[in-house]
Amino acid sequence: MTNSRRLAALATLGLLAMTAVWGSTFVLIKDVVARMPVADFLAVRFAIAALVMLALFARPVWQLGRKQLMRGLLLGMVYGAGQLLQTWGLSLIAPSVSGFATGMYVVFTPILAMLLLRQRMAGVVWLAVLLSTAGLALLSLNGVSVDPGIWLTLASAALYGLHIVGLGQWSRKGEAFGLSAVQMVAIAAVCLLATAPHGPTLPPDRSAWFAVLYMALVAGAGAMLMQTWAQSHLPAARAAIVMTTEPVFAAAFAVLLGSDVLTWRMLVGGGLILAAMYLVELMPRRVDELPAEAVHHEV
Repeated sequence: MTNSRRLAALATLGLLAMTAVWGSTFVLIKDVVARMPVADFLAVRFAIAALVMLALFARPVWQLGRKQLMRGLLLGMVYGAGQLLQTWGLSLIAPSVSGFATGMYVVFTPILAMLLLRQRMAGVVWLAVLLSTAGLALLSLNGVSVDPGIWLTLASAALYGLHIVGLGQWSRKGEAFGLSAVQMVAIAAVCLLATAPHGPTLPPDRSAWFAVLYMALVAGAGAMLMQTWAQSHLPAARAAIVMTTEPVFAAAFAVLLGSDVLTWRMLVGGGLILAAMYLVELMPRRVDELPAEAVHHEV
């Protein structure tokens, strides 16, 4: 095996491990937000991650120009709002459903690219939209009503899609570390503002602190480092395919840890959404489509 192939294999394994970490957080978050306010949890989590990333990447941040600093802050604000909506939604619905609904960003992204950047949307994307909508209906429809948690999570997925489009337009080679740290600071600021006027309360016990630190350092700063390194050795399409396994991991952890029961609706609905994700990611790439840096990451 050549050195480049070995690095690509390691990058794929690293990205898969990182995606499994993201999938594991749905159940952890569900438990923590039952014992502390959503905004407070996110504020503490991302403040810790931001401090760590600033300590690690102070020089790359300093080297960013003013325009890129402002862009990074704007991207972080969009992502922070998405995190708030996603976590509020997760407090109302099952972790497996949240994982699949969050994954809808893969469908929202090309739609937003078409609307904002005037990129033509291929017919296969419309098929993906139909498949994902059918899958989501199987997963989450309760009679003729849809749980408010679903709408919050879908709104967060749309914001994640907007973040992907913006990052694809504004990211520059060699600036990933600095831009990531700036975004993390903005995410923390948005979540801290959401705790106004009282400010964030700290995790209530040792297990909550463990979960917050795990999600700040491993699923936050650590995952961003792994994603940045892995995508320097993998094509965007291959990286995206690996990362679309996140909702599968979310559902698997939810079932294994006893917070969900495996049902035929989960299998069929989840399968349809995954099929939609793969259709979107495997469709022929045009030169004007999103570059490697645009692949989404759950911080």
